[in-house]
Amino acid sequence: MKTYSFNKEEKLKSRKMIETLFRDGKAFSVFPYRVIYMHASLHTDKYPVQAGFSVSSRKFPHAVDRNRIKRLGREAYRTQKQPLYDALRESGIQLAVFFIYTDKKIADFDTLSRKFSVILEKLTREAVRKD
Repeated sequence: MKTYSFNKEEKLKSRKMIETLFRDGKAFSVFPYRVIYMHASLHTDKYPVQAGFSVSSRKFPHAVDRNRIKRLGREAYRTQKQPLYDALRESGIQLAVFFIYTDKKIADFDTLSRKFSVILEKLTREAVRKD
């Protein structure tokens, strides 16, 4: 069953988990994103991934620009996350993931969508391979 939602339980909001992720997580870059991930035991069994999104306020001083980039990133992730979820469920793995936007200009949705497909494929390979 495909689910195209991005519920509250799927969002990475725990300050403790985010600090641990930045301290102990593994990272890779696919321009315009830097992806930090780690295996984690999440509070919910319903979703195998909790994801967070961030945009630098130094590169984008206006909140409307930061919010737009985060919104586009969440939408691209939401529509393409299903293969990652399926692979993690059959492996019994749970992940905490953080996407940091690193470009200096706002990318259009088509570009972000293509990049997220590459990011999610790489994340699937690395997460399943490491276990």
